[in-house]
Amino acid sequence: MASCPRSYAGVVTRGRTNRLLTTWVDADGRTRSPDEVAVEEPLEIRLDGHLVGTTMRTPGHDFELAVGFCHTEGLLDGAPVRSAKYCRGDGPGAVVASEFNVVTVSTGGRAPTPEPRLGVTSSACGLCGTTAIDDLRARIRPLPVGDPILDDVLLTAPARLLGDTPIFAATGAVHAAALFSPDGEPVVVREDVGRHNAVDKVVGHELLAGTLPRHGFGLAVSGRVGFEIVQKAWAAGITTVVAKGAPTSLAVEAARMARIALVGWASDAGGRLYD
Repeated sequence: MASCPRSYAGVVTRGRTNRLLTTWVDADGRTRSPDEVAVEEPLEIRLDGHLVGTTMRTPGHDFELAVGFCHTEGLLDGAPVRSAKYCRGDGPGAVVASEFNVVTVSTGGRAPTPEPRLGVTSSACGLCGTTAIDDLRARIRPLPVGDPILDDVLLTAPARLLGDTPIFAATGAVHAAALFSPDGEPVVVREDVGRHNAVDKVVGHELLAGTLPRHGFGLAVSGRVGFEIVQKAWAAGITTVVAKGAPTSLAVEAARMARIALVGWASDAGGRLYD
């Protein structure tokens, strides 16, 4: 079990981008110029000292990411989070050594002892294919049906909330997720190389703020909507998901079961409701 020598209350903002010297190629030839590249590093997540997962992420809002991951994967089982700390990954099963790449979430032992997960989750996809819908349905009840968010709010949400995020503007290499109110006002926006990480950061922010579940609110995501995005919205009680891209068939099936309004291809020109 890893030791945890320090606790940080603030948000780590170091190392989100790196400036590299690259070669620009166009019709006029080649020139050397600097470019901003999004940082991708492993984050080892521990719950009460037990290794529960390692994900490739963009550093920043790591406590939110770890807490959100534990919540959306059902590892907390309703136990309150007492703290989140940076640790050294020097225990059994550790894959990273930097104290800023290991976070342990503590419930004081009130969460169930988790099953070990030794694999590394890539930044491209969360726990894709490892969680069946039946397992999800057994863990989370369908969400309550409330007033729908107006179409003009839904269709413009991705462009309004995700169109000018700072890391994407600098690198073009990250995803973004935003929680927004029924009238379209942003609550929290997060970026990461993994779309599932960006959503976990949003969910973790809300859990730490004590504002979950978020019935009646919407989640806007960049790119496509896979099953894991709907899974995480469902766990957070978010009743609407809207995306710039399309959903997968499993995402549509999960959204229908959860009673989540799922909208894809959203833009000023329109969108598609998968009902």
